[in-house]
Amino acid sequence: MTEVALQTPPAPRSKPALRLVNTKNLPREDWLDVRKRGIGSSDAAAAVGLNPYQSQLELWLEKTGRDGNLPKIDPNDEDSPTYWGNLLEPIVAAHYTRRTGNKVRRVNAVLQHPHPSLLWMLANVDREVVGSDAVQILECKTAGINGARLWRDGVPEYVQLQVQHQLAVTGKTTADVAVLLGGQDLEIHRIQRDEALIGRLIQLERQFWQYVETDTPPPVDGSESAELALRCLYPQDYGQTVDFSQDATLSATFADLVNVRLSLAELEQKEAQFKQTLLQAMGEASKAVFESGSVTWKKAKDSQALDSKRLLQDQPELLQQYATTKTGSRRFLIQ
Repeated sequence: MTEVALQTPPAPRSKPALRLVNTKNLPREDWLDVRKRGIGSSDAAAAVGLNPYQSQLELWLEKTGRDGNLPKIDPNDEDSPTYWGNLLEPIVAAHYTRRTGNKVRRVNAVLQHPHPSLLWMLANVDREVVGSDAVQILECKTAGINGARLWRDGVPEYVQLQVQHQLAVTGKTTADVAVLLGGQDLEIHRIQRDEALIGRLIQLERQFWQYVETDTPPPVDGSESAELALRCLYPQDYGQTVDFSQDATLSATFADLVNVRLSLAELEQKEAQFKQTLLQAMGEASKAVFESGSVTWKKAKDSQALDSKRLLQDQPELLQQYATTKTGSRRFLIQ
């Protein structure tokens, strides 16, 4: 089969997705291992570089088993959006049924694309809509105060990609996305299968999966996620010096970095001057109003803090008694 044929996604089909693993009583750790076998629907946006929360490099660490030093999501952490998303998912699904009249049921399986060239495409579907010709899949979402801003213009791009991935794996044509915003506002958005988008999505996901199969790190993208992944991938240095002076590309990158930092320093100085000009004009005022906005300059409440330096001077034995080791991190300095 030619490469062109491989990149052409299968047309909508009647053949159902494969049930790779039953998840009804599957331990979480086993479920996470299954996810490493391919690209799941929740991985789709990150795999193509369009997830605002996860970079390609961080996802690659997970798929290649190098994520041991990455922070892990605790499903029982009540401060985690994941915790509340899992807890509220049945409520969102139940209210969707109440709002639309569409009955839904759990799938309880990791699904796999049935096409032989796309077996690395996996999907977890929140609910299957039954008895409806108009829609077949329900994706349940929750968004807090901060996350709700991403839904102002409809379904965020990364969620649209997740759903199109699900439609690609299952062969279905339509999905509803039910999102609970701020704990009290339920919105329902309908997404139709987009063959052109699915075709491009498969091509880009295939490129990412080749990074996994060839054990090649994908390029960084400047995100916090990529920075975290780099520090996880290379936590230690061993004193060697590498000479990139004859590498035109990396030398140009270094020159660009120096120039950008000089520009940032100039902008930061200008920012400080503008800020100080306004502070000087405000004097003892708490707020200033301008034609295009306003600023406040208020004193925070007094607070108490432990003077640890003085405490250790008076009682140096406490350092040995309560000492802990803080793992050092690598610092990037321009010389």
